[in-house]
Amino acid sequence: MSAVVAGAEGFGSSSLVYPNEKRLFAIALVVSVIAWLAIVGGTFGIALIYVLFGYLFYLFAQSGFISYLRGHGAQITAEQFPDLHDRIRGACMRLGVNPVPDAYLLHGNGAFNAFAARFLGRHFIVLLSDVVDALESEPAALDFYIGHELGHIRRKHLVWGPLLFPASVLPLLGPAYSRAREYTCDQHGLACSGSPEAAAKGIAALAAGGQRWKTLDALKYAGQAHASGGFWMSFHELTGSYPWLVKRMARILGEGTVQVPRRNGFAWFLAAFVPHLPGAAGGASLLVTVAMVGILAAVAIPAYQDYTARPKLASVLIDGDRAASTVGQFYERNGGLPQSLAAAGFKPGSPRLQSISMTEKGAIRMQLAFPPLAGKAFYLVPSLDSAKHVIWKCYAGDVKPRYLPARCRN
Repeated sequence: MSAVVAGAEGFGSSSLVYPNEKRLFAIALVVSVIAWLAIVGGTFGIALIYVLFGYLFYLFAQSGFISYLRGHGAQITAEQFPDLHDRIRGACMRLGVNPVPDAYLLHGNGAFNAFAARFLGRHFIVLLSDVVDALESEPAALDFYIGHELGHIRRKHLVWGPLLFPASVLPLLGPAYSRAREYTCDQHGLACSGSPEAAAKGIAALAAGGQRWKTLDALKYAGQAHASGGFWMSFHELTGSYPWLVKRMARILGEGTVQVPRRNGFAWFLAAFVPHLPGAAGGASLLVTVAMVGILAAVAIPAYQDYTARPKLASVLIDGDRAASTVGQFYERNGGLPQSLAAAGFKPGSPRLQSISMTEKGAIRMQLAFPPLAGKAFYLVPSLDSAKHVIWKCYAGDVKPRYLPARCRN
């Protein structure tokens, strides 16, 4: 298997900030600013109203979560869970995070994780009880979780999120920036845990649960990253918000510990067509993409047929005008109507006509042969002006006015 250290994402950086994050942030910022300017300018500012409503929706949704957190979670203070409080304060001092965010312990119902939140300019970190209990004997490993979430706060990921939203939904760019942020926060967690071994135990708990993590071989687990170069693993990582946990373990253990293969080339190509759902797995993004394609097809195909029908109808009308001119000339020469268009000397030429004929009163009836108007008919109806010359007016018949040229809509 062809392999390189770090594949596309460079394991082993000593910096707290994953190198690709800075580049991807700059690209995402430029793309998002352009997108927001285009949205606001293109809608003459109307989009700002929707942004306001979106913010209000977010405010109520986020306030519900923060209220739940305050109403059910246990706040970590110097008096309550002083050991956790000291670890959080110590991690903030190591990373230069000031002020210290509010911290809560929340029952995770078996979930192993921690997360950061932001509400009205205030930051929160939440530790789920199962991971705290599982790592009670390894507090340095718990520091990895604390440092990881503080990394989101220190790097202002939650602050920049709304501005960068347009870029976050783009294929490749959105998920790549999301994964880069996770690698950055892992580096913050590593800095707080004090050693790769301690940080690896934190990753092990995510992988194997509250008991089995103790017997997990971190190196062998990281070695599973060898399989990540195949099409399916490559595709689902390229369209997902998070890197594979085995790759995170490999990076924590250090450069050269595990060789990670490059991602599959065809997976890159296919992932370029899958929009990103922040926080979602690649499969979910793909399903939404399929649904979006279905919805767009349901809307776009009829719209495209309407769009192409108009010029086709206009070309049919040219044949109708020729027929009308032939009948008008016959009338002025002979003082009466011909028995048929053929008798007047007209020969139809448009393949888009199912038939063209003359009614008893001299109207030209054009029956169409192309979708979505196949079988429909419209008319050119004659009358005499004050000088006894034949003039013609177009009538829609059973063709909807939106398909007709302007002269036929009046």
